[in-house]
Amino acid sequence: MALTIKDIQSPIAQEMVEFEKKFHQSMKSKVLLLDKIMGYIVKRKGKQMRPMFVFLAAGVAGNINDSTYRGASLIELLHTATLVHDDVVDDANYRRGFFSINALWKNKIAVLVGDYLLSRGLLLSIDHGDHNLLKIVSQAVREMSEGELLQMEKARHLDITQEIYFEIIRQKTASLIASCCAVGASSVGANHGTVEKMHEFGENVGMAFQIKDDLFDYGNEEIGKPLGIDIKEKKMTLPLIYSLTKATWLKKKEIIYIIRHQSNKPKKVAMVIEFVKKSGGIEYATEVMQKYHLQAQDVLSGFADSTYKKSLSQLVTFTIDRQK
Repeated sequence: MALTIKDIQSPIAQEMVEFEKKFHQSMKSKVLLLDKIMGYIVKRKGKQMRPMFVFLAAGVAGNINDSTYRGASLIELLHTATLVHDDVVDDANYRRGFFSINALWKNKIAVLVGDYLLSRGLLLSIDHGDHNLLKIVSQAVREMSEGELLQMEKARHLDITQEIYFEIIRQKTASLIASCCAVGASSVGANHGTVEKMHEFGENVGMAFQIKDDLFDYGNEEIGKPLGIDIKEKKMTLPLIYSLTKATWLKKKEIIYIIRHQSNKPKKVAMVIEFVKKSGGIEYATEVMQKYHLQAQDVLSGFADSTYKKSLSQLVTFTIDRQK
C-alpha cells in the first residue's frame, strides 16, 4: 500500500499540530480586512510539505525546539508572500483550486498583503535573534526572484539550453526546498558542515521535484495538472529542450513556431506533446529526475539512522512518485 503524507508525518505529527497553531497566530492582524485575508490564506493551505522538510531535517540534525517552529513559520510566511506576488505578476485568478488574492481583492491589495507577509517573517526572525535562519531564507527569496526573471528573459527568445534550464529550476524551486532543510538543521544548532549537507540534500530534492512537475505536462488526463499547460504558457521544460536538441533543423523550426504563435490551439499543443514523446524526451527527463533523487538519498545516507531520517527519505520518494 502506498505511503500517505500522514504516515510520513508520524514522527513529527505533534509538532505539525503545534506549528499550525503558532502559524495561525503569526498571521493575525488588528486590521479587519487584513485579518480576513489572512484567514482565507490559512484555509487554502496545501500539503504543508515545506514545514515537514524543516521539522524532519531538524529531527535528523538535533532536537526540535522553539527556533525550529519559528524557522518553519518564516519559510511559510515568505513563501506565501512570493506566491501572492506571483499571482499578481502572472495575472492568475486561481491557486490550488481556490480564487487567488488578486482575483478576490484586486492587485493593489494583493501586493500590500504580500508585503505584510514579508514583514511578518522578517520581524519574527529579528525579534527572536534568528539571524542565521533569516539569512538562509533571504538568500532563497533572492534566488527565486532571479530565477523567475531569468526564465522571463529567456522565454522571449525560446533559446533555453539544458544548462540554463537547470539554473532556472535550481533558483526557482530547488532553492526553497534547500532552505527548508538548511533552516531545520540550523535551528537545532547544527554545525556549518551539517547545515551545508542538508542544503545540498534539499537542492537535489527540489531539482527532482521540479522535473517531476514538468513531466506532468506530458502525462495522462487523470493527473492533477492540465496537459500541455507549460507549452501554452511558452515554458521550455526539460522534455522539450532535450527533444529539440535531437530534432532536425526543419522540425525544430516547426515546433518553435507552434510554441511561439499557435500554443493556444489544442491540436497544435497535442502535436508538440507527441513530438516530445516520440523523441525520447519523457524517458530522458525521468532519468535525470531519478539521478537527482539518488543524489538526495546519497547525501541523506551520511546522517545517523532515526525515525526522522526514515520519514525524510520517504518524503523524497513521495515527491517523486506523486500523481499531482
